[in-house]
Amino acid sequence: MRMRNKPWALAYLSERPDCIRDPQNYKGKWKELLGSSVLHIEIGSGKGDWWLKMSEMVPDEGWLAIEKDKNVSATALKKDLQLQANRRWILGDAAELEEWFAKGEVDVIHLNFTDPWPKKHHAKRRLAHFRFLQRYDKILGEDGTLILKTDNQAYFEFSLCELSQAGWRFCEVDLDYRQEPHQEEAISEYEAKFVSLGKPIYRVKCHRSGGLHEAHD
Repeated sequence: MRMRNKPWALAYLSERPDCIRDPQNYKGKWKELLGSSVLHIEIGSGKGDWWLKMSEMVPDEGWLAIEKDKNVSATALKKDLQLQANRRWILGDAAELEEWFAKGEVDVIHLNFTDPWPKKHHAKRRLAHFRFLQRYDKILGEDGTLILKTDNQAYFEFSLCELSQAGWRFCEVDLDYRQEPHQEEAISEYEAKFVSLGKPIYRVKCHRSGGLHEAHD
């Protein structure tokens, strides 16, 4: 469900020093900005629960949230008014990733419960679609990692197919990730809701393809 428009959102975001609206200015400089040698980006960060918690759990690594909805972004940043050196929020569309990050600059990309776009004619909007995978491949480092989690089985199956066809190398595939405790990873309010209902959480961790495969329709 789309969040109701918040007339104050853009003004609020413009006042937040941790919200970046011109990410192209930091291309190749993100690790310096965040004071870290490891850079994580979460695409489609929603209300920011996971990003906030992980940046606090792992303070010696850099954490970037990416969200294109101004209303959701403003809601997320209002949760924590404290500026933390190792994290920033990018207000923008992931279709522009190559304009924001230098080749090989990112270490880990996280796709947590992103919109599954269930209608077939919307497939190209899915963040696990081949065309997005090609963008990820270009900005990830040589040993770069992509980690995807979802509660949607059909979307997970689609993602595995896209990753396989794009030549990504699987290292972990979980069909019920939260069946076992994973203290090393934060759990968002959204994810906790599904876990409490006994719903499986699907997760895949894989390494970049190296750009060996061409795009498909």
